Amino acid sequence: MKEQRENLPVALVLGAAVWAGGVASPTLRRRALAGARLWQLGAVRAVIGCGGIGRHGPSEAAVIVELCREAGVPGEALLCEERSATTLENLLYARPLLETLGTREVIVVSDLYHLPRALMVARRAGLVARGHAVPLRGAHPAAQLKAALREIPALGWYALSGKGR
Repeated sequence: MKEQRENLPVALVLGAAVWAGGVASPTLRRRALAGARLWQLGAVRAVIGCGGIGRHGPSEAAVIVELCREAGVPGEALLCEERSATTLENLLYARPLLETLGTREVIVVSDLYHLPRALMVARRAGLVARGHAVPLRGAHPAAQLKAALREIPALGWYALSGKGR
């Protein structure tokens, strides 16, 4: 099966909040399970969880990897990028892991409102990137709206400045 996957892209699951007690926020859980689903469907060769320690530990990446493992993704297909605190850092710090896998081709896994900026950041970081928007099932509408409204100026600022968060 490994040979069948070697030319596939890698899923980069972007982090979100870890709540007290190491509990995945609904956003983080949806992203992690979407990454696991891509692996289960044979669409990716590996899953990289991205994100450092925020307000609560463990790291976002560690929680992503554990959720993927619980969803049936084998340990050898899971990697952690545990230093990042921003979208730009998610992608830059994942690059050495991608280099060890011998690829620059990724599927960025995030929420629909976040993907335009995340893909812009990924492409500016030299990655060949496509996006995968996570399902909204289990999302809190008010939190999604707040995040989407926050993302609009961030996308504009990044597009004009060439910098990213």
